[in-house]
Amino acid sequence: MADAPAVPEGRKDSSGDRRKQPEKRTGPVTFYRQVVAELRKVVYPSREQLVTYFFVVMAFVLVMIAIVSLLDLGLGKLAFEIFTGADDI
Repeated sequence: MADAPAVPEGRKDSSGDRRKQPEKRTGPVTFYRQVVAELRKVVYPSREQLVTYFFVVMAFVLVMIAIVSLLDLGLGKLAFEIFTGADDI
């Protein structure tokens, strides 16, 4: 199965510049074949890797939630103090 290049090369004129050719649309059959060929290249993680990645992502998300929550709370209290001058926050 020979695939066509993803980006067709333009022709060179005498000065060495490439002229832009009109792009040809890919047919549905060719598109499907290219999708299947790309999916065959995918390396899927093992169950152990997937569990590890899950916990790493969850830990990162929880840390980011804590950071954003603390910044929101602190900046909210600061804004309230500045604009209302309230002593009891």
